[in-house]
Amino acid sequence: MSLLMPPEWAKHERTWLAWPAAEFAQAEDAYIAWAEVANTAAEYEPVSVLVNPDQRVIAEKYLSKAIELLDCPLDDSWIRDSGATFVSDSGKLAAINWRFNGWGAQSWSNYALDDKVAAFMAEHVGAKVIESQLVNEGGGIHTNGSGLLLATETVQLGIERNPDWTRTEVEGELNSKLGTEKVIWVRRGLTRDYETFGTKGHIDIVACFADENTLLVHDQQDQSHPDYSVTHEVIAKLEEQTDCRIVKVPAPKALKDELGYVDYSYINHYILNDAVLLCSFADQNDGTARGILQEVYPGREIRLIDARPIFDRGGGIHCITQQQPAI
Repeated sequence: MSLLMPPEWAKHERTWLAWPAAEFAQAEDAYIAWAEVANTAAEYEPVSVLVNPDQRVIAEKYLSKAIELLDCPLDDSWIRDSGATFVSDSGKLAAINWRFNGWGAQSWSNYALDDKVAAFMAEHVGAKVIESQLVNEGGGIHTNGSGLLLATETVQLGIERNPDWTRTEVEGELNSKLGTEKVIWVRRGLTRDYETFGTKGHIDIVACFADENTLLVHDQQDQSHPDYSVTHEVIAKLEEQTDCRIVKVPAPKALKDELGYVDYSYINHYILNDAVLLCSFADQNDGTARGILQEVYPGREIRLIDARPIFDRGGGIHCITQQQPAI
């Protein structure tokens, strides 16, 4: 068995989403946001959307007829985390089925149905299921496809997920399942991500690879925001551990919503075959971020989508999408 997770910019066979299933996400603004992500992605590649059977009629109202709708019992709608991580197994499609425990068995999280989503996806496309006993989510990892993997200490090494695993054991499992050679750890994620509905530090809102040798990093430039110190520490850690070119992406100018300091981030974008879906926030830095991504993703169209309804519920565009590589 020789496993390798292709980088997100490698050619896709399809994109996966899950229609808003949790009660708090069943609202007009969420339907519009999820549908805009799915419908825009469908302009570039096939899209499959999982939907609770009792939500199917609603989903059909918002989604393009080009999209494949699949009935699947769901607790929530963050398919990046509960869904399969697709890999190549000696040149054939396979799916890693991590253990999923609701982002650290949080009191508000129901996850019995979501823990079965990865196997459902794999069966639908005829992918071999590779079981892992590691509690992990797709939003907690990011690979360059050439040996490097980004992760956060408070996620995979946290007591809420893998209390009996050593750092060496976690690294060994990640590397063996994803075909990587080195895990690059940052100490923690963005501040809001540790509040009630957070993931306890997912990397995909903090830093990501844009190619084998380029890292995009969230850069909070306002000293009044608690992420000012967080992102400066992250950048320093990445500079210590890699020789990659580090491109700072300024955070949106918006600092707060009604609940406190926001974690709005342009890092949480999604790469399609010929485009990039970029979170927008009706913010003056939207254009700046678009320009940076246009430079690091040449040949791809940068499509801005208002991600505020998604962030209001605890994630972004990357969190509600999952790529199936063309293998």
